[in-house]
Amino acid sequence: VIGDLHGCVDALRYLLREAQFDAARDRLFSVGDLVDRGDQCEEALGLVGKPWFFPVLGNHEDAMCAVAEGRLPRYRWYSIGGTWAEGLPEGELVRHAQRLRQLPLVRVVGVGDARFNVLHAEFFGNDDDLDAGRIDDAVRERMLWGRELVLGMVKPPKRALSLTYCGHTPVRDVQQIGAQMFIDTGAFIAQGRLTMVEALTPRRWSVSTLEARERGAAGYALP
Repeated sequence: VIGDLHGCVDALRYLLREAQFDAARDRLFSVGDLVDRGDQCEEALGLVGKPWFFPVLGNHEDAMCAVAEGRLPRYRWYSIGGTWAEGLPEGELVRHAQRLRQLPLVRVVGVGDARFNVLHAEFFGNDDDLDAGRIDDAVRERMLWGRELVLGMVKPPKRALSLTYCGHTPVRDVQQIGAQMFIDTGAFIAQGRLTMVEALTPRRWSVSTLEARERGAAGYALP
């Protein structure tokens, strides 16, 4: 499972090689926010549709779609990192948005003790709610934009929720609060890193974009 990518594709290249990712047998899940703030956003969008890549919708994709759909002015998107798209033709924006709108808010993987969930920000329900699709507008907003749990504003809910991987709010290191594990370590920040974890194990990898490029990651091919 990869943290918020934010256009840092060279860091992703490096992590996939470090983890010996095998596209023939492995899957890469993403907590969303593929775009904005980093300098390889169009390349990040190219990951959508890869047979080994399984992202969820992040708030930055949601904002991009809202612009393409005429529901949000461009300057609002630009204020949260969308300036990379200033020169993007309208048709290209719409085409990308149509694909992003197909992304789910949550991915449920496995069953029983081998189950885990992937979503963008935070969730205060349980597995049954996810399975039944009980996601109203308020829950959707929290799943895309919520920060209360990771900022310590509320206590983790005591509900039957499988381990759930989240991003959205940069943390210094991977942090688990209740059943939710926050893995956005600020890939786009100067001192931040992109983090990837192996689901349901303690294995993890992280690297900054600068380190990845210094080690030649720009020349690594994606699967």
